[in-house]
Amino acid sequence: MSFRLQPPAPARLNRCQLFGPGSREALFGKMASSAADVINLDLEDSVAPDDKAQARKNIIQAIGDLDWSNKTLSVRINGLDTPYWYRDVVDLLEQAPERLDQIMIPKVGCAADVYAVDALVSAIEAAKGRKKRISLEVIIESAAGISHVEEIAASSPRLQAMSLGAADFAASMGMATTGIGGTQDNYYMAHQGAKYWSDPWHWAQAAIVAACRTHGILPVDGPFGDFTDEEGFRAQARRSATLGMVGKWAIHPKQIALANEVFSPNDDAVADARGILTAMEEAQAKGLGATVYKGRLVDIASIRQAQVIVSQAELIAASAQ
Repeated sequence: MSFRLQPPAPARLNRCQLFGPGSREALFGKMASSAADVINLDLEDSVAPDDKAQARKNIIQAIGDLDWSNKTLSVRINGLDTPYWYRDVVDLLEQAPERLDQIMIPKVGCAADVYAVDALVSAIEAAKGRKKRISLEVIIESAAGISHVEEIAASSPRLQAMSLGAADFAASMGMATTGIGGTQDNYYMAHQGAKYWSDPWHWAQAAIVAACRTHGILPVDGPFGDFTDEEGFRAQARRSATLGMVGKWAIHPKQIALANEVFSPNDDAVADARGILTAMEEAQAKGLGATVYKGRLVDIASIRQAQVIVSQAELIAASAQ
């Protein structure tokens, strides 16, 4: 292990990030009462240009009016290549109450993009005397973003999470698909007449996870476009969780329960993890660095793996109180 240890990621639940357009304020109450851990009120892709200003006002009003309970409340601003983003940040931080937790920055291509938003946020916080420090989440959705993913992950102490935006990422990469996430029909290998489908997003997800874990940021999987395909969503979410991602977006309410299911360790997994920790405590008390648990070798690395599961279970239990 390096002399410079990886910092821990923020201790917050992020199993499901539910998105809703800022132009549809009738949805806000349902979003607030949902089982999603993170609410992303959107000013970007889901809002038409003529509706941007009103959507901003709707969101500012809702931040103070609704009970968002213990959810992380985030607003996705417009991209830095638009004329809208600076007004999004200024109006949110000058007019919205301090219930707002996070700003999500789309289409981040380099560390300087994050710096620009960070500088503006810092200036407004100082000028307005805001007490809560706003956190940031970025979306990797371009060839530039994935090429600079580690410098982006290291770009700001405000940065808490990073997501993969599959649709714009696919377009930027010139991928021959109109699907949003999931297995693609033409991305397969053939052997002796049988087809084997692999995951075209795997390499990008792995790069994001590695950058995030290096710098203490939560890696999050993005959208799955076909909200009628529950098994497809569940399969992609399981692959993401196996890689080390902590959650996934929901673009439809029916995806919330699926994300929470996949990114919540079940009772058997938690019991097994606690058993490993107990077995290792007993081994270390005897001066041993490894032991056998249920017929398999466990050691110091097993402790770290088990602690991930137990910590997640404890966060879930605490949020339910």
